[in-house]
Amino acid sequence: MSEGDKNSSVKTSMGPKIEKVTINIGVGEAGERLNKAESVLKNITGHKPIQTLAKITSKEWGLRKRMPIGCKVTLRKKDANSFLTEALKTRENRIANYAFDNEGNLSFGMPDHTLFKNQRYDPNIGIFGMDVCVTMEKPGYPIKRRRIKRKKIPHRHKVTKEETTRFFSEKFNVEVIE
Repeated sequence: MSEGDKNSSVKTSMGPKIEKVTINIGVGEAGERLNKAESVLKNITGHKPIQTLAKITSKEWGLRKRMPIGCKVTLRKKDANSFLTEALKTRENRIANYAFDNEGNLSFGMPDHTLFKNQRYDPNIGIFGMDVCVTMEKPGYPIKRRRIKRKKIPHRHKVTKEETTRFFSEKFNVEVIE
């Protein structure tokens, strides 16, 4: 391999990929409403949700530390792609520009769980909105999570907002609204 081939292979980087999709429903209280939110997430994703706990104690909000206040599901690989395709269809493949952060991640809200196909309104459950957060990575990112010889990701290899908007425009046919 010549010197020119080495330099060209270092400079070219693979495009971003979806690392995970996290779907969160914040209820604000434990009990029956939280159980209903968990059943909604299980019906939509097909995965068992876990409870999210309060990090602080606040008398104004009626919260105690470690009190269950919501639930979430994390999807990866094929499950993440299929859920994201469906979620973007409910939003008519339109995402606002401010939904993308500077690290290339994407977050948007779903106002109503009944927008998904096969989901009907049930008066016993009610209507739940949810937050969808998409984490983007490039190949090589596991070096920041490994236990031995952990390293930082250099700036030139981090995912940018422009790369993510291009990725969603090409792969999911998403229109980014200014």
